[in-house]
Amino acid sequence: MLDRVKALSLLPDGMHVTTAMVATYFGVTAEVIRQLVKRHREELQINGLIVLRGADLRKFESDNMSLSLESYPQARRSLTIYSRRAVLNIAMLLRDSEVARQVRSYLLDMEYLARRRPAESSVPTEGLSLDDRIDQRITHILGKTVVPMFNALIETSGEHRRELLSLREDIENVERKLCWHHQRVSTLEGDAPTDQVRASIKAMTWQAFERHVADLLRRDDCTDVVVRQARSDRGIDITGRTPDGRTVAVQCKNRTGRSLVPSADMQKFAGASRAIDRFDLALFVATCEFSREAQAIADLSGVVTVSRSELEEWSAGVRLRALR
Repeated sequence: MLDRVKALSLLPDGMHVTTAMVATYFGVTAEVIRQLVKRHREELQINGLIVLRGADLRKFESDNMSLSLESYPQARRSLTIYSRRAVLNIAMLLRDSEVARQVRSYLLDMEYLARRRPAESSVPTEGLSLDDRIDQRITHILGKTVVPMFNALIETSGEHRRELLSLREDIENVERKLCWHHQRVSTLEGDAPTDQVRASIKAMTWQAFERHVADLLRRDDCTDVVVRQARSDRGIDITGRTPDGRTVAVQCKNRTGRSLVPSADMQKFAGASRAIDRFDLALFVATCEFSREAQAIADLSGVVTVSRSELEEWSAGVRLRALR
């Protein structure tokens, strides 16, 4: 959860951080962290704060030589270290830190999604074919067993943490791909869910389309998702944060027929999202295709375009690649 907001640098043991590293993560001084620990020591110790002394300190320093690179030229009598759980605990207690506020916001968003998803994904099994029940069982196992297992491994692994994070993303994408392929098979059998997705998008007003895209962002674990007021959006319809903490700006174009997104619209959005507000990720989502000039401007300015076919896949359950 901490890394979803901002990368947390760990000691060589892959499990702990020092007071200085905690302060750097939250963007505050080390003295602020020390005062907070002084006020909440008992609670933090329950959640993984440890004060090392004597033989324990010497053993820890011998295993984590990089500690000597900190500003401690003289021998130390003690060293306070924090587990990731203790750092998360500090995020719950720290007031004057934007990073701590974002961590709390992310936790609230995850709690909200956890309550919503069972109700949204629960489908009565009565009357379903054997293939449908097998598909549901596979997606359930992936989402409720395999991914949590990777979360536990990531929590305790230091050396292979990056590889585990990559594998977890791949499994989450397999889960969504399975949903999409199941819908495509159903289309071939005559159920045509893709046509239903297309018809649903086509029937949306521009306001409903913006809300639909915002819901897709939240479904893919984005946080702080806000649909902006039309009069003051400067070409940016939605803002938020990706699961890994990047700021994201979205422009939504709901166009019917065979019309193309013109270069003028792309220039306006690229200027607002990349030059003025400097968002980390800029998404231009359209219910149609992009003109050649508009796509060229997007490529030059770093704007990610999401055309009709990609939007339909995204709406059907496939995670958008740019959000991974």
